[in-house]
Amino acid sequence: MAKYRIAWLPGDGVGNDVMEAARIVLDALKFNAEYIHGDIGWEFWKKEGNPLPDRTIEMMKTTDCALFGAITSKPKDEAKEELAPELRDKGYEYFSPIVKLRQLFDLGINMRPCKAYPGNPLNYKDNIDLVIFRENTEGMYAGVEFYPVKDGLKKCFLEHNKKMERFMDVPEEDIAISTRIMTKKGCERIVRAAFEYAKETGRPTVTLVEKPNVLRETGGLITRVAREIAKEYPGIELWETNIDAMCMWLVKNPENYSVLVAENLFGDIISDLSAQLVGGLGFASSANIGKNYAVFEPTHGSAPKYAGQYKVNPMAMLLTSKLMLEWLGEKELALKLENAIAAVIKEGKVRTYDMGGNNTTLEVAEEVARKL
Repeated sequence: MAKYRIAWLPGDGVGNDVMEAARIVLDALKFNAEYIHGDIGWEFWKKEGNPLPDRTIEMMKTTDCALFGAITSKPKDEAKEELAPELRDKGYEYFSPIVKLRQLFDLGINMRPCKAYPGNPLNYKDNIDLVIFRENTEGMYAGVEFYPVKDGLKKCFLEHNKKMERFMDVPEEDIAISTRIMTKKGCERIVRAAFEYAKETGRPTVTLVEKPNVLRETGGLITRVAREIAKEYPGIELWETNIDAMCMWLVKNPENYSVLVAENLFGDIISDLSAQLVGGLGFASSANIGKNYAVFEPTHGSAPKYAGQYKVNPMAMLLTSKLMLEWLGEKELALKLENAIAAVIKEGKVRTYDMGGNNTTLEVAEEVARKL
């Protein structure tokens, strides 16, 4: 009997290609796992009106964690147009399955390492080693939005905030509202995760990336929480910076930063920016972590035009597999895998097109497997 049960969720497009690459490497590691396939993605939206079928959710509840490939996502109106004819006009609305997974399994911590491996020709600088902690279930991505905005809702806002007054005469079809919802519990969870990681790995700083001078209530809440938690970690400095300034400093002096922590939207922005500093989304791994479950995914999209061509860089998926091994407690296997990945990057003999090479997705995976 296998030691682990892993939900295997290839998803859409090149998600299938990079998951195939991951299997080559995990098998070479002799990782003792059973992989259970789950239906997820755009095809199931089109055929069933549900990109995350209930059967997949129930299957995942029987597993230790999930490895996820990539997802295709389109605006609401385009999504409706691609539904099977018999499903149209029946009230189906598209939602992001990965966002739903984060909320269903309460995966409040999103961890995204961005490390410049020696020999990578795409490195912006060679001494970058950032780890970003992004709140995963609240903030601007909580999904509490309104359109059209009825008069009753506008009046409700006005009762509690006079700044709504200048929008009262805007026709309901000409205004939309998104909310940024942050709870003390959510803020504490993500900030503490960042400090705990810094403590465990010997990192000297945690930088809170926010905008409390404008977003005074939500930004103010997480800032107050961070300052209180920082008192519990006397050996680690808390730095505070605004999101716009952080983008500038990451381009200017990325080597000065170690652990970053942010709300959902801001964390999304700085993690993609940081990924580009170390080679782009082909190197961007991530972990969605909850108390008892986790979903691991590369942060790149499904790139439909490359699907099945085995052209894309699998390193993000392989580094994601490394995060999965660490979370499961397989530290030695994780280190072995990272060393093999680093060796292939440093040698530079086997590279995908984005790195100036002409090797396929699977050839890169096979080279990593040989290093193991």
